[in-house]
Amino acid sequence: MILPIARTALLLGCASIAFPAFAETAAEASAAADAAEGATDASDAAGPQIVVTGGVLYSNRLNALKTPTPVIDVPQSLSIVTADQIVRQGFDSIGDIVAYTPGVTNSQGEGHRDSVVFRGVRSTADFFVDGVRDDVEYYRGLYNLEQVEILRGPNALLFGRGGTGGILNRVTKKGVVGETFVGVRASAGSIGAYDIWADVNLATGDNAALRINAAYEHLDNHRDLFDGEQFSVNPTFRAELGSTTTVDLSYEYLNHERFIDRGIPSDDNGDPARFLQRITFGDPANNFATFEAHVLRGTIQHSFAESLKGNFTASYGDYDKVYSNVFPVGYNPADNEVSIDGYIDSGKRQNLVLSGNLIGELDTGGVGHTLILGGEYIETSNDNTRFNAVFDTAVADGRRADVEIFPAVRPFPLRGGVGTLADGRTTNFGFTALNDDTEADLTVLSAYIQDEIKVAEWLRVVLGARFDSFEITVLDNRTGTVRTRKDEEITPRLGLIVKPQENLSLYTSYSETFLPRSGDQFADINPPADALDPDTFSNLEAGVKWDIRPGLALTGAVFQIEQSSPQVSDANPDTLDVVDSKIRGFEAQLQGQVTDNWFLSAGYSYLDGEQQGRTGPTGRRLRELPEHMFSIWNNFQATDQLGFGLGLTAQDDSFADNGNTATLPAYARVDMAVFYDVSDNLRVQVNVENLLDELYFPTAHSANELTVAPPLNARLTISGRF
Repeated sequence: MILPIARTALLLGCASIAFPAFAETAAEASAAADAAEGATDASDAAGPQIVVTGGVLYSNRLNALKTPTPVIDVPQSLSIVTADQIVRQGFDSIGDIVAYTPGVTNSQGEGHRDSVVFRGVRSTADFFVDGVRDDVEYYRGLYNLEQVEILRGPNALLFGRGGTGGILNRVTKKGVVGETFVGVRASAGSIGAYDIWADVNLATGDNAALRINAAYEHLDNHRDLFDGEQFSVNPTFRAELGSTTTVDLSYEYLNHERFIDRGIPSDDNGDPARFLQRITFGDPANNFATFEAHVLRGTIQHSFAESLKGNFTASYGDYDKVYSNVFPVGYNPADNEVSIDGYIDSGKRQNLVLSGNLIGELDTGGVGHTLILGGEYIETSNDNTRFNAVFDTAVADGRRADVEIFPAVRPFPLRGGVGTLADGRTTNFGFTALNDDTEADLTVLSAYIQDEIKVAEWLRVVLGARFDSFEITVLDNRTGTVRTRKDEEITPRLGLIVKPQENLSLYTSYSETFLPRSGDQFADINPPADALDPDTFSNLEAGVKWDIRPGLALTGAVFQIEQSSPQVSDANPDTLDVVDSKIRGFEAQLQGQVTDNWFLSAGYSYLDGEQQGRTGPTGRRLRELPEHMFSIWNNFQATDQLGFGLGLTAQDDSFADNGNTATLPAYARVDMAVFYDVSDNLRVQVNVENLLDELYFPTAHSANELTVAPPLNARLTISGRF
């Protein structure tokens, strides 16, 4: 089924030579590279900083690794998407970025959260902001970002637990000292959505700046009932205290509300029930998610000496979320009937994160060392309740109370908790059956050390290890039961980088991480989970990074991820079986200025993984793991003012569920854009998504929750900076 994708990709790849798209020139990229080199001393003096030239982040440095590190010197596969790429490609979500990134895919997230599959490992918590953990479930905005960094493979040394297949780090905009400017971006889509972003930077003195980013987004799409609003504001303040100290302070307020759409079911053959594509299986009064957050962050960076720097970050977040939904759990094509389940879930969380690093450079006998010593303290309070739906007709029939059978018709006959069943009866439901009520408290203490050893100009070695103490206490308010568990893990990292020339590196690396049995969101550790050791993951990887010239880079990697998961033995509950599984793959990406007028970003990945049981391989493939993925985006500058964009994102077929009973078919989606610079400060652009109007189903949460992707649609954007 990959052949149609391959043909389309080949055609588009050829078209990209004759019809690529608009981007910065190679001269600008080269200038940025020179500026980045010149900025190295200043960056080293103040610790981790973003290298910015002309207001655009130079994307050859990775900020997630505690110090801005040139990508070519990182023994790990990664991708960087800049703010400029976000605007030009018309991205408005993390999911949009992931669709154009090799080695990672999207999952549905039940319609209320980002959910990314890193190299076949699903996660709702491996997200970071400026290197600080951001593990709450919500849809993350792009309005205040300089760049997005996606690192693949286990990452425990610098990021702690989780990160089993990779992590996603958002680098936020900071105050720009010495400048005053206003940036505005407004867009409107053909299917109803519109938004406006503002970016205001004020020089408040010779050494300080206040920057405010804000966004209002009206949500709409091609599906019945869908709507929503998102308001976000992020004021930040930067102060440079002399030449050795920088302070960044920020506050972010988020208020989001949206309709929850969990898609359509599959048919008897395990294919999407395409004839149901226009039906939204939900209740406008009871399918919603609300999310409110207050987040405070502060970072101080100080240079103690030319070869010794330090940074300290404190972050506190208060989060309040409710999501309510009814959704399909089964479909009977013969009678055109759908089974509906539902629940409402509320969560309150407070996160405190304190982290600090010392970065020192020294020589021992002609061997250079860049040493990082770090520590982290995390305290989390997480309260969750869930109530299941109760249908009065199901209770009267003596059936399972939270599931009822409705006709699969449009409009779906369920409004305000009242509906018409397939047999013609009227049903009433409410979320009245308590399913969970827990209070969890989590304390994490971590310490780590890493040494980047420059043995010779052509040889570097990375050695490191991290210690984590992870302690969780969960109170079940239904029974009064208190359960606790404490896990202590040491996770190593080893990397070897060979640089036969300055612009070429060959690397191999080994890293580990772990995931406690309380999972991503700490809701519970009821038996037998509280008796089990964490899942452990290891990653063995080899790759190449080649800076073909300034502003154009080729990367490639092969890898193998192994997971060990202790399970209670079926034969003897007093013993454990250890279930091992493997995911293997290959990734490649070419990104940068091919010519002065042509910017190209192209990526490919091959992924292979099989589910494992106690007796070995099951013959079933991991869900939402397409064997082949390909993406390409071109920007071409036709004239000084006019530019074009053309891209494709394609995936092989994959399974929607662990049982491999439902399939997400292969697809190839073509996107395009047109840019026109009215003046040096004002741009108008049109982005077209799904140019060929492909019907496809990109993500799922289960065999009966398949996402229906948008048809052909367009967005007009006006952006300016003054």
